[in-house]
Amino acid sequence: MTRDDIRPFRFETAPGALDDLRERLDRVRWPDEVPGHGWQYGVPLGHLKGLVHHWRTGYDWEGAQGELAAHDQFVTEIDGQSIHFLHVRSAREDALPLLITHGWPSSPVEYLDVIGPLSRDFHLVVPSLPGYGLSGPTREMGWGSTRVAKAWLELMTRLGYERFGVQGGDWGTWISRETGVLAPERVVGMHGNGIICFPVGAPGELDGLTEVEQERMAFRERYLTEQYGYKLIQSTRPQTFAYGMSDSPVALLAWFAGVYHEWSDAEIPADRLLTTVMLYWLTNTAGSAARSFVETPDTDQDTTVEWELKPATVPTSISVFPKDILRPIRRFAERDNNIVGWVEHDRGGTFAALERPEAFVHDVREFFVNLR
Repeated sequence: MTRDDIRPFRFETAPGALDDLRERLDRVRWPDEVPGHGWQYGVPLGHLKGLVHHWRTGYDWEGAQGELAAHDQFVTEIDGQSIHFLHVRSAREDALPLLITHGWPSSPVEYLDVIGPLSRDFHLVVPSLPGYGLSGPTREMGWGSTRVAKAWLELMTRLGYERFGVQGGDWGTWISRETGVLAPERVVGMHGNGIICFPVGAPGELDGLTEVEQERMAFRERYLTEQYGYKLIQSTRPQTFAYGMSDSPVALLAWFAGVYHEWSDAEIPADRLLTTVMLYWLTNTAGSAARSFVETPDTDQDTTVEWELKPATVPTSISVFPKDILRPIRRFAERDNNIVGWVEHDRGGTFAALERPEAFVHDVREFFVNLR
């Protein structure tokens, strides 16, 4: 394969992989549970047993593969790493190219419900992050946001897109932002559902916070004490974490199911959750994805992460969903970004394209309509 090769891709399940999965699901050893605590200590036993039963008896992997295969998929190698992506061209030849970046624990599956509507107005490029799912595992450290953003710029160059928009959720917001920082002459605008921004200790920056902003500051503290374990474990001991995720599909499902429940404002369809889990399980990339947490800025305490907050000049619009783990305060976002749009929603969470597809499509269209 030459450096610039882009090859059509269709995922083929390895022989015996599904039989192995069924055997593992059939012989799971369940833990005990102290009753009456709901989700306080993690995924309730009854909830997970129900998901596993559906996975074993009702989930249609062949149908899920068909949903993915309905869109053109490709792989290419950039900077020594395999990159998988969906490439859905609009019927409009003058459509704006739009690069959509998912976060963790996600995949292009998150966007299956919005690809059709968005492709009326955009040429869509939806990659799998390096080390995640269909891009396969990374083989070295160093795949932080800047390196991923450089890879995205190369990908868009190979596809012939000189100017384009970027969109992201969760860690995808940071990568999308970084893409615009690296090449503001190419990125016409950035849309994020949420954005990573922090108070920096400047005099008066917390004066006059509204009630909603005070609630977001309080949530930030709760996140660091109650939900930060997802990142803390994976960013400090990713290799130890990887053994259980690689050996037990139920452990992998439990880890993901907890995230999708706690970071969402609606019950994520079980089949969408299971398809994402399948992509990580069959490619054995849960450990590789965990390694990316070592290099992912998330809070102002991430002093060991090699990153620098550089001002972003590209026009930026943010959609804020109340149950997103990224609940930004506009004054902090405006400090380092060229915020030209800000939409507050009354429902929705981290996985906005799954939870509120119509609102997601509307916000993306409205922002980019004047940036073509």
